[in-house]
Amino acid sequence: MGFEIEMKLSALVAAAIFSAAFALPASAAPAPAPETFPGAPGVITLSGKCAKLVVAKFDATKGCKSELASVTLANGTVTFIFTSDGKALGFQGDGSGIKPASNGNARLPLSLVTTGVGNKMTGQVKVAGFCTFGNPYAGKPFAIECTAESKDSAFTGSFRSGGKLVKKDK
Repeated sequence: MGFEIEMKLSALVAAAIFSAAFALPASAAPAPAPETFPGAPGVITLSGKCAKLVVAKFDATKGCKSELASVTLANGTVTFIFTSDGKALGFQGDGSGIKPASNGNARLPLSLVTTGVGNKMTGQVKVAGFCTFGNPYAGKPFAIECTAESKDSAFTGSFRSGGKLVKKDK
């Protein structure tokens, strides 16, 4: 099985922004709460180093980009998107299932690995697994580590951030 998936982050960014626009209340909020990650609906792009990206037996680490997107939809779905050589792999789960983990990290249980081609998401595989991640708003380096298994394959993504956001879109 090759790593035959391709997608532009712009399609997911547009979908997330569209979803987030309808999820935000019309009234002004009181004082803003401290930022949490992955947070409210929208897209967060992180800079850093992709340490590992493996799909089944195919190692895509060499071409893995130095950016990772975190997309939170209005329904609470959270997806961490890794890209390599123009292809994308998303680790997806229900954000309401996020629980504290060791060392101040959090853990997201995964239900799907998503893939895409062009501007369309074309594939999804049911999985069991999790992503463990730190908080980029803490201003210090952190990691996002994802592992998932389907009936036929295993998926691994590891990303190390210097602790800085590239950009945040709502």
